[in-house]
Amino acid sequence: MIKKYLALACLTLLGTGALAGCNTMDGAGQDIERGGEAIQDAAQ
Repeated sequence: MIKKYLALACLTLLGTGALAGCNTMDGAGQDIERGGEAIQDAAQ
């Protein structure tokens, strides 16, 4: 079950990053941080 949430979170992060077209390292770091938070929430 956790693997499904992890996969969904990763796909969402990649999709969001592709659509947003983030061009800065700061923005990329924020996107990665949000993805990590989503994975933590799913694990709990």
